Amino acid sequence: MSTTTEVRDPVEARTLRKAGKKPGRGVISSAGLYCATAVCALLFLIPFYLIVRNALSTDAEITGENWKFFPTDIQWGNISELFSDNTVPFATSLWNSAVVGVLHTVGTLLVCSLAGYGLARIPYKHADKIFYAVLVTLMVPAAVTFVPSFVLVSSLGWVSSLQGLIVPGLFSGFTCFLFRQYFLGFPKELEEAARVDGLGYWGAYWRIVVPNSLNFFAAMATITFISGWNAFLWPLVIGQDQEAWTVQVALSSYMTNQTVNFHLIFMATAISILPLVLVFLFLQRWLVQGVAQTGIKG
Repeated sequence: MSTTTEVRDPVEARTLRKAGKKPGRGVISSAGLYCATAVCALLFLIPFYLIVRNALSTDAEITGENWKFFPTDIQWGNISELFSDNTVPFATSLWNSAVVGVLHTVGTLLVCSLAGYGLARIPYKHADKIFYAVLVTLMVPAAVTFVPSFVLVSSLGWVSSLQGLIVPGLFSGFTCFLFRQYFLGFPKELEEAARVDGLGYWGAYWRIVVPNSLNFFAAMATITFISGWNAFLWPLVIGQDQEAWTVQVALSSYMTNQTVNFHLIFMATAISILPLVLVFLFLQRWLVQGVAQTGIKG
C-alpha cells in the first residue's frame, strides 16, 4: 500500500507533474498550514484563558501551588463584588472609558481626515512643508510634551473633566499621515465630477469621499478606539477625582503597597477587555482592508 497521497484525477496528476510537483504535496502543505494556524491560535488564546480562569477563582487558587485547569468552585460572586466595591467606582470608570473612547474616536477621525484630505487635495505652495512638520511630530517623544500639555489643561480648568481627557489627544500625526496616504490614492475623477456639479472641497469631501471610504474610516476607528480605551498615563494624571477615572486607572487601584486583590484584578480585566474584543471581531475585516489601502507596502 502506497504511503503517499494519491491524486485520483489523472488530469490533475499530469498538471502537477508538468509543474514539477508531486501529487499530494499540496494537500500535505495545506494540512501543515492549518496545523500551524491552530497552534498559533491556541497560543493567542492562552492569555484570555488565564484571565477568565483567574477571574472566577479565589486568591488562594490563583496563588496556590497546585494548579488546576479550572477552579473547583466557580466564583460568580466576584462579579457582584467588583461592582459593589465602594473603594473603586468600576462601573463609573467603565462609563467614562466608553464616553472618552467614542468621543475621542469621532473627534480624531474628523480632525485627522480633514487635515489629511487638505494635504492630499487642496493645492497650496506650503502643503509639503506642513506635511513634513506633521511627520516631525511623530519623532517627538510623548514625555517631552506631557508637562506642557498638563499645564495648559490645568490653566483651562479641565483637570478631572472629560474635556481634559479627550481634547488634547484629538490630533494624531500618524492618523493624519495614514489619511493623507489613503486620499492620495482616492480616484480624482469622482471629485472632479462633484466639482462639475458645483461642489467645493467640503462638499466633495463630505458627499463623495467619506461615503466611498467607509471601510478605511472603520479601520481607523478601530485603531483609535483601542488606543483611547487603553490609555493610562494621561487619564491617571488628569483624572484626579474618582468620578473621572477611566477603566485603566481603576484597574491599577486594585494593586497597592499593602494589598493585592488578585481575583478582582482579573475580573476587572476580563470585563474591561470585552468591549475591545467585540469591536475587533466586528471590524477586523475593515481593519485589514483599511491598512492595505493606506499605500504602505511591506
